[in-house]
Amino acid sequence: MLTRRHVLGGVAAAALASRAQAQAALAPNWSALAGAFRVPDWFRDAKFGIWAHWSAQCVPEFGDWYGRKMYIQGDSFYEHHLKTYGHPADHGFLEIENAWKAQNWDPEHLIGLYKAAGAKYFMALANHHDNLDTFDSAHHAWNTLRVGPKRDIIGTWEKIARREGLRFAVSNHSAHAWHWWQTAYGYDAEGPRAGQRYDAFKLTKADGAGKWWEGLDPQELYTGPAMVPPDGIPSAKAMRDWHDTHTGRWMEFAPPQNPHHVAKWLLRQKDLVEKYRPDMVYFDDFGMPFGPVGVEALAHYYQQSAARDGQVEVVATAKQLTPFQRTALVDDVERGFSDRLRDEPWQTCTCIGDWHYNRARFEQKSYVPAEKVIQRLCDVVSKNGNLLLSIPMRGDGTIDSEEEKIVAGITGWMRRNGEAAIHGSRPWRIYGEGPTQVGGGMFNEGKVSFEAQDVRFTTKGGALFAALLAWPDRPVTIAALGTRALPDAAIERVRLVGGGPVRFTRNDAGLTLDLPPARSGEFVPVVQIDGRGVA
Repeated sequence: MLTRRHVLGGVAAAALASRAQAQAALAPNWSALAGAFRVPDWFRDAKFGIWAHWSAQCVPEFGDWYGRKMYIQGDSFYEHHLKTYGHPADHGFLEIENAWKAQNWDPEHLIGLYKAAGAKYFMALANHHDNLDTFDSAHHAWNTLRVGPKRDIIGTWEKIARREGLRFAVSNHSAHAWHWWQTAYGYDAEGPRAGQRYDAFKLTKADGAGKWWEGLDPQELYTGPAMVPPDGIPSAKAMRDWHDTHTGRWMEFAPPQNPHHVAKWLLRQKDLVEKYRPDMVYFDDFGMPFGPVGVEALAHYYQQSAARDGQVEVVATAKQLTPFQRTALVDDVERGFSDRLRDEPWQTCTCIGDWHYNRARFEQKSYVPAEKVIQRLCDVVSKNGNLLLSIPMRGDGTIDSEEEKIVAGITGWMRRNGEAAIHGSRPWRIYGEGPTQVGGGMFNEGKVSFEAQDVRFTTKGGALFAALLAWPDRPVTIAALGTRALPDAAIERVRLVGGGPVRFTRNDAGLTLDLPPARSGEFVPVVQIDGRGVA
């Protein structure tokens, strides 16, 4: 006779077996990773995250890739550095790393703003191509506890994000440091200091005696010479062409004759996830870097979660994934759209300005406005994706007044519509309709301009939600909801989320909505559509 004791004992044994299986080593190969990974529900429900893409490259307030471009004679970054800091042979980026003091950083305030704006996960940059770890790094002495802020940036963000109930994520960009930094081993090809090599070429650990970086080896920061420009390049243009050809490509392979960089990358990545237990890791790579080493890092990350949670409850993202890789990773589309409703969850990462703070954006008021951010959010979510949005930070740890206005605009919209139509939602049978054609792929944001006839759908709680990507000044007809498209459905009610009933008519051609005018500050209206056979 099967007793309750037998049943409970069997359940307990099954649970122990399941946990033992989860704690078993996860083989570092794609097939094992695919078998262990599923996109967790928290990520599918979250839909929106905010990113602090913050490093020493924000100190000059001049935009992206400052550390690389300041060593390219004739580039605007080089000219800015020469004018502001001095010649890169004398004052290299090593000095900018230490100039990052984060003296006005108020992480509680910022995370509070982002939580109010509807972010369900918060991402912090753990290192960038400039190769400075922003955490208590056991394997890399060039980190923010010893250099610059003298603080555990990641550890601070992590504690506050979790306390506020947000999922915590980190981004790792350091795989590319080795080729990104090769410009620092170059020289001016022309002018009064022609032929004089920049700081990375000449500095050694011994040169730090009596200086702020005493005991640190600059070659560990700059990664060592791998593709150094040869002597005798005759002009600045020829030097730029040389770098474009030799060091400017996006390289996923290991640096030749420098296995130390790869081994250290793996140690740093393992240390990062063991110390801070991130819910998500963003790899700034096409697939995983360094072949089997990258796969080992991914297996280690998933195994950490499986041992802790009983199954893999974390997310890793990378870019330009093959269909098979997408069974073990979430595809990230940098600064791009999707042209279709995807079967598997995905993410797009973008920014309201430059990835690293650029004061010109503030002065010119050229940030992406809140309305366009929300249009993008609705488009991405309708296609089974998440939006990760970067709000650039100054080197001192603040955001500027224009950025605060944009965050406030996002907050207002999300308070009205987020819980109803975004968080926890799922795609409908189609993503939407409308005249604006959106291409797929990375870096294709372009100048997409949505109209009121561009509609994006989500479903939640048995209701269908339709976001009109611009506020209409006349009735809008949605063909996908007409009797020809949905002959077996009956639409009973339509109301404006955060408002009242919406007048509608329905025929073969579509569902026609007559919305009230937008009130001050309103944009991207969302309507809830209820009825039989709709959602």
